[in-house]
Amino acid sequence: MSTIEPLDSRINIQAEPWDDLEAAPLRGHWPRVGTAIVPKGSISGRSLIAVVAIMTFLAGLTAGGVMMVVSAASDWSSDVGREVTIQVRPVAGRDLDADVRKAAEITGGAPGIAGVQVYSREESARLVEPWLGSGLNLNDLPIPRMIVVKLWSGAPPDFGTLRKALAAQVPSATLDDHRRWIGRMHDMASAAAASGLAVLVLVLIVTLLSVTFATRGAMATNRPIIEVLHYVGATDSFVASQFQRHFLVLGLKGGAIGGGLAIVLFGAIQGMNVWLNGTAAGDEAMALFGSFTIGATGYLAILGQVILMALVTALASRTTVNRTLKSID
Repeated sequence: MSTIEPLDSRINIQAEPWDDLEAAPLRGHWPRVGTAIVPKGSISGRSLIAVVAIMTFLAGLTAGGVMMVVSAASDWSSDVGREVTIQVRPVAGRDLDADVRKAAEITGGAPGIAGVQVYSREESARLVEPWLGSGLNLNDLPIPRMIVVKLWSGAPPDFGTLRKALAAQVPSATLDDHRRWIGRMHDMASAAAASGLAVLVLVLIVTLLSVTFATRGAMATNRPIIEVLHYVGATDSFVASQFQRHFLVLGLKGGAIGGGLAIVLFGAIQGMNVWLNGTAAGDEAMALFGSFTIGATGYLAILGQVILMALVTALASRTTVNRTLKSID
């Protein structure tokens, strides 16, 4: 007598793919999803890195240039502020050499004077050679004689009293304390700092706009995924944090590239300055533009701009994502 096999043993039931997912909670093996919401290697991401790199490079150049201008102006002001000059003009009926000696005597006896250097006729003539050229007969020209007066750093003299004494005994002498030049140098440094700040603000605005457009493009591309995550219970802060982390990395990469290029450029300029030190071209450039170095403070400022660009990129993306998610609600 034949036996009837159970129906279950004769029917080969094929398990569906989702059966493993249904049984996964029981086994404690939920499938892990390693794909980020925002793709890492997208074209928009690489374009944003390039934009941030360019903006950071421009900001670094601006900061370094401003620091060099301010440093050069400070050095010029310090050098000029430590001395004054006296011009003794040749006047008909007066002995120029006697007037020069008298002016030097009056100035040397005033309080706050560290030293007096009288320029000879030949030395005074060489001061105008850059404008008139060499090889000219300057004997017939009324070239004034120069007196350079060194000042004590702690107690400057009373220039008003000194001017009155010179006017009484040497009418052809004129004292110049260089206050106008020092004031112009300070104005130039202030204008350079204001211009640098304006450029930095423009760079930040361009970076904000670029990050905003890139974030909106990324959200438009991944909108179905964001809506699914949003409807299944993902909070706005979770979605925003994914975009913030993504754009923070992009900002750091772009900022590091741009800031690194700026640091390399200033390092090369400083190395060239050291190489040209002692030459005629190097001395002229040093006299006009200063030492061409931004120092440790300048390099730290560029590194700070790299971090600032990354933070601006991350915060701008998070703000844009939060506004977009509110529209989905």
